[in-house]
Amino acid sequence: MSSPSMVRLRDLGEWSGGNTPSKANSDYWTNGTVPWVSPKDMKVDEIVSSEDRVSDFALTDGRVSLVPEGSVLLVTRSGILVHTLPVAVTKLPVTINQDLKALTPKAGVNAKYVAHAVRGASRQILKKCSKNGTTVASIDTSALLDFEIRMVDLDEQQRIVAEIEKQFSRLDGVITDLKRVKTNLKRYKAAVFKAAVEGRLVLTEAELALREGRSYETGAQLLQRILEARRSRWKGKATSTYSEPVTVDRTDLPQLPDGWVWTTAEQISEFITKGTTPAAAKLSDGIGEVQFLKVYNLTFDGVLNQNHKPAFVSRATHEGELARSMVRAGDVLINIVGPPLGQVSVVPVDILEANINQAIARFRPVSPMTPKYLAIVLMTDKIMRWAIRRAKTTAGQANLTLEHCRQLPIPLPPLEEQARIVAEVERCFSVADRLEKQMLADLARAENIRRAVLRRVFSE
Repeated sequence: MSSPSMVRLRDLGEWSGGNTPSKANSDYWTNGTVPWVSPKDMKVDEIVSSEDRVSDFALTDGRVSLVPEGSVLLVTRSGILVHTLPVAVTKLPVTINQDLKALTPKAGVNAKYVAHAVRGASRQILKKCSKNGTTVASIDTSALLDFEIRMVDLDEQQRIVAEIEKQFSRLDGVITDLKRVKTNLKRYKAAVFKAAVEGRLVLTEAELALREGRSYETGAQLLQRILEARRSRWKGKATSTYSEPVTVDRTDLPQLPDGWVWTTAEQISEFITKGTTPAAAKLSDGIGEVQFLKVYNLTFDGVLNQNHKPAFVSRATHEGELARSMVRAGDVLINIVGPPLGQVSVVPVDILEANINQAIARFRPVSPMTPKYLAIVLMTDKIMRWAIRRAKTTAGQANLTLEHCRQLPIPLPPLEEQARIVAEVERCFSVADRLEKQMLADLARAENIRRAVLRRVFSE
């Protein structure tokens, strides 16, 4: 084994930077075949492709230069540098953008060894080499090139790389299994939703009534009760202001269990509307009088995330220009601008009032309709596919209109059955959430082990 020595990164080979050819000149990009690597591609240890490609003309015109196969790529400008330093070895010749630096190792330097050493020292590099006062997190190139890593002779480098990859291969197997669990949990939740709205998750009220020899209120009877309650809310108002809600189009809708009935979201809701976004100057982050909810506060499991980027407006704004976008406890919210569509949350009881932006639609179920059951329906793949087929798509963005929201088909079970469905979904999700938390902890532990291996190998 050779004695290790500390060597500056700048002395390990030839360093180069990148560039972005003008997007306005289609000749640089049309039918591009040359990989053009940017930070979004740097999520892997080895680069074998890129999301974007430039044309040969971009090379001959001198807008970008080829980085040879076997070079080490580092991200030097990106928001991810706040906590992570992405490093990769390219397995093919590539071009890079201006947010990356490339090291083409000289003879006697193993690219994978350098990449592992930099990953092992990534926290030190971010601490010592990050620029201060920049809008986007950045690495000072001069400081980076002066950073020193431990070097040994080539044979020892190759032996170390082989041992690291042996250990990492075992970890990768564990990580693959954990990610498979994550995928299966997502499928499990989708299956729970599907069973819930098809009458297969719990015993139906019709089955229980038959077993117990009693009668029960059917979904059709419940719907009539809801419609009567909906009409009664307009008593005392001009009759012209009330219009009957749109009825369901049963075309292509499947048969429901005994005691269920198809209805529309409008029939079981007081009023379906969407939010309004005030001028930026009227929004404040972190603290304020009335919470202002955005799409990122919605989730795919019905629970509102109030802690993610909380925003607020003044009470005057809330009660003035945002009066139509007010929400209250029990309202069901869904994003109508995507992708992805289908983020749904029920406003919890601890929110007495709030506002929503224009990318969110509000459903206010008519009592005694169960809000959480409505949320379950809206999160079901089949119902979302119905909506997505009708959504208007522009430049990759899907938009649901309020008319689409009002026409959404809703399978309506008896009220008691709704309560059992909600309880069983919550029980199933509680189990799944515990498993997911454990899986995420195990993933974090595996990543910590990976970092610990690198620190141990390359520490003094």
